Amino acid sequence: MEEVVTAGQLRERGNALFQAGDHAAALAAYTQALSLCDGEPERAVLHRNRAACYLKLEDYAKAEADASKAIEADGRDMKALFRRSQALQKLGHLDQAVSDLQRCVSLEPKNKAFQEALRALGSSMHEKMKTMSCTDSKVAQMFQVLLDPEEKDADKKQKAAQNLIVLAREEAGAEKIFQSDGVRLLMQLLDTVKADLMLAALRTLVGLCSGHRSRTMAILAELGAPRLSAVLGVEHEQVSLAACNLLHVMFDSLKEGLQKDFRGKEDAVVLDSSKDLKLLIKHLLELLVLEGASAHGRDNALNLLIKVVPRKSPKETNNSMSLWVIDQGLKKILEVGSTVCGTPGSLPVTENSRMSASVLLSKLYDDLKCDAERENFHHLCEDYVRSWFEGHELAGKLRAIQTVSCLLQGPSDAGNRVLELEGIMDSVLSLCASVCEAHQLVAVEALIHAADKAKRASFITANGVSLLKEIYKHSERDSIRIRALVGLCKLGSAGGTDFSMKQFAEGSTMKLAKQCRKWLCNETIDAGTRRWAVEGLAYLTFDADVKEEFVEDKAAMQAMFHLAKSEDRSVLYAVASTLVNCTNSYDHEEPDPQMLELAKYAKQHIPEQHPKDKPDFVKRRVRKLLTAGVVSALACMVKSENPALTNSCRELISRVFLALVEEAEDRGGVVAQGGGKALIPLSLEGTEVGQTKAAQALAKITITSNPEMAFPGERIYEVVRPLVSLLHLQRTGLENFEGLMALTNLAGISERLRQKILKEKAVPMIEGYMFEEHELIRLAATECMCNMAMSKEVQELFLAEDSDRLKLMVLYSGEEDEKLRRAASGTLAMLTALHPAICKRIPQVTVHWLEILQALLLSPSTELQHRGAVVVMNMMAAEREVAEQLMASEMLEILSVLAKDKDKPRVAQAAKESLAQAVAYGLIKPNPGQE
Repeated sequence: MEEVVTAGQLRERGNALFQAGDHAAALAAYTQALSLCDGEPERAVLHRNRAACYLKLEDYAKAEADASKAIEADGRDMKALFRRSQALQKLGHLDQAVSDLQRCVSLEPKNKAFQEALRALGSSMHEKMKTMSCTDSKVAQMFQVLLDPEEKDADKKQKAAQNLIVLAREEAGAEKIFQSDGVRLLMQLLDTVKADLMLAALRTLVGLCSGHRSRTMAILAELGAPRLSAVLGVEHEQVSLAACNLLHVMFDSLKEGLQKDFRGKEDAVVLDSSKDLKLLIKHLLELLVLEGASAHGRDNALNLLIKVVPRKSPKETNNSMSLWVIDQGLKKILEVGSTVCGTPGSLPVTENSRMSASVLLSKLYDDLKCDAERENFHHLCEDYVRSWFEGHELAGKLRAIQTVSCLLQGPSDAGNRVLELEGIMDSVLSLCASVCEAHQLVAVEALIHAADKAKRASFITANGVSLLKEIYKHSERDSIRIRALVGLCKLGSAGGTDFSMKQFAEGSTMKLAKQCRKWLCNETIDAGTRRWAVEGLAYLTFDADVKEEFVEDKAAMQAMFHLAKSEDRSVLYAVASTLVNCTNSYDHEEPDPQMLELAKYAKQHIPEQHPKDKPDFVKRRVRKLLTAGVVSALACMVKSENPALTNSCRELISRVFLALVEEAEDRGGVVAQGGGKALIPLSLEGTEVGQTKAAQALAKITITSNPEMAFPGERIYEVVRPLVSLLHLQRTGLENFEGLMALTNLAGISERLRQKILKEKAVPMIEGYMFEEHELIRLAATECMCNMAMSKEVQELFLAEDSDRLKLMVLYSGEEDEKLRRAASGTLAMLTALHPAICKRIPQVTVHWLEILQALLLSPSTELQHRGAVVVMNMMAAEREVAEQLMASEMLEILSVLAKDKDKPRVAQAAKESLAQAVAYGLIKPNPGQE
């Protein structure tokens, strides 16, 4: 029969968890207790306790709400009043926080903590009032300078604009601008159509909207979605980008809620902002097909839709926004994806527009949850392709084929479906032979995108190879030949890294690669065409001979890196793929020897590794890439805000970085060229595999470099979360070990870093690995805990009565592994020095405590002897009863010998102090000859 848990038991459990530092679990226990509790006084205590949890978890709005519920039950509840004042102070409501603190002081006038808190808060209030009194006039002056047509001083205007932007970043300043008719004045700045004034207005609006839903909704109502959309579509690139940033902030604020809203406003705010979200998205979709919109404005609209429409995680159940966008705007997105540049009436697009459309389509398709939703997506795509293919003659067929290319680069299932529509593939093949370069480009690109899709590869191998060879050999246009070559490269790399599976005759792959490198280095060819040479190398570098030749060609490597830094971001995936191949950083498992024998017996194909893919060759290739400047290229790629930097692309870059830092001597160079900084965002966003690879690379750097130099300033704190992620149980043993080693280094630097590690809930995981069978992981965890024990919160865990932590440290101090003994005994030396209570508990945790301490003192290692002597010294000083137990054993004789050892002064000094303490207790008589 299942045991019934009472509200009281849950409250006690919550208290224990809170004391242990597990605030999230404590919150869950108190919440469960609330559901079982009816009595008002008990409920008030639980609300007060939940407020404490929320304060620790930095959720100040909920802390304030729970404390208020406790105060409603008992207006004299000082703990609840104090906690509400703390929450209100963090939320910026200083006047209300003062009121609560004054109540606390009146209830308990002698409480120094209340008096000190009130004094500090009074000082903050004074500063705030002083600032606010002069802010009113400053806001008015700034707008007057910016809007005065007679004001000719450009520096004065620039300073006023900058001050306005800075003021809007602070909550008090943002609210002051908002209350001072600021939105109407900012609209006037936008209406001037002067780039500098428009930028100032947009950047100030970002400050007003950040994290504040009610203000965002008011601003949106006043400005209007059409106006914002029009600003996004302007020709001035910086203004369009600033409008894009503003819209992104508005989307986030409308979605996230009332993080910064003032207390008491919640009820006045319309919480359902879905109408506003849909209105903004509707205008973004309309902008995609608006003829007057600029090309980069269209790109910015696509980028925004990619960021705000699909669900961030499959755990979110509501995909209604994606479904709405597919119904209302799929054909508008396909309009951009199907644009054929240079044809009459085509939309203005950049080299990145079609790739962005493909990424958005892919994200929308991946966000669908069932077959019916996917079938609707397919039907809409098929209807769109048919609408162009049927009855529009050649121009329509080109649009239809361009749509196929767009879909094949995005949701390839949808691309395959439309490729199978009657007449599409025939038109692709026939247009490949067109005399018009633009038409031929569209067709050849479609053929290339279809070549690596499983459903069409065999058909194209049979029908397209000869055609591509013909185009490659006889076309007079490099732009066409290079694309035909990429198609051949794709078909020629079907065997992947399997040395025994080659599609072309001996030497053909090398010839294709040589031609790719030649085009890549030819700066007279436009960057868009040279990008295709990298696409070819991405496939050809599966071959180890091609890799070796490529890394010997420094000019080709640097040309590729230069392209990776260019405006055309669609090259990112191809560059990353090429580098993954050259560094062999893809996943490859060693085949089971027994399975190999069975395969040979059954005469099945057995994959073979190329001799030039062995570790020595890979190491040399990595060195050559580093010399050529690969790190700065990768760092530049990571900075890209373009949709082309997909999660898959991020994973490839992470794999390359991990290969680059494999050798300890290369890590300093990687950090110096910006690799450390680039790895942090890679470790926090992307696929799980990509994040783990980046985190492991960060760990390797942290282990062998000085972390404060590798990650200067605040960056060092950003490294903690990725390192903690390596401790999760699903990670490999090597990843666990490297994560622990890196955290050990960080934990030894500062208390603030230890607090960050505690906040990331790493301590329970570190403790878990202290029981690991693998000796190196066990040692790393113990060393990490040794450094973490410098924090008061961790020391309290060792003081807990029902814990085995102290016992484990004592037992590890007696293990055979010297490094493990050193870490454990070092922890004991520190804990016993800080907490006499731990000294008293050591004899209680294990019967072997005396022999373990004696073994430390008799160790041949001076370091172990010193740690053991310090522990004994601390125990002697802690309590007479413990000292009696020590002196009643052989410890007296051992200490007497050590006290005379002049070769080990630190050990001798600790031994002398122990003996002196024994004399003071009257347990032994002083030595007459002793100084």
